[in-house]
Amino acid sequence: MTTTVHEEKIITLIDGTKIKVRPLKISLLRKFMKKFEGLGAVQNDNDKSMTLLIECVAIAMEQYKPELGESIEKLEDVIDLPTVYSIIEAASGINLSDTALLALAQEEL
Repeated sequence: MTTTVHEEKIITLIDGTKIKVRPLKISLLRKFMKKFEGLGAVQNDNDKSMTLLIECVAIAMEQYKPELGESIEKLEDVIDLPTVYSIIEAASGINLSDTALLALAQEEL
């Protein structure tokens, strides 16, 4: 009997392309997390934050759909912000909605 720890999830991109996502393999997760760690330093700059998130998604695409990971411009044409959040959560387990709420709570303290 086998046990599935993480099942694949299907995400539909803006152009209708369906991709299967699941947690990243460790080699890509390391690269992804290094990039993601920089988010705190640019959190007050929306443009830089978005660029960093897209770069994280591009790293994830190396596993999910490699041809989309090769070009940020191509990637930006087929994803929207909710899709970015879904891919990041599937790839790393980081829920950006929860992260944003935690950041807001810290600011209020």
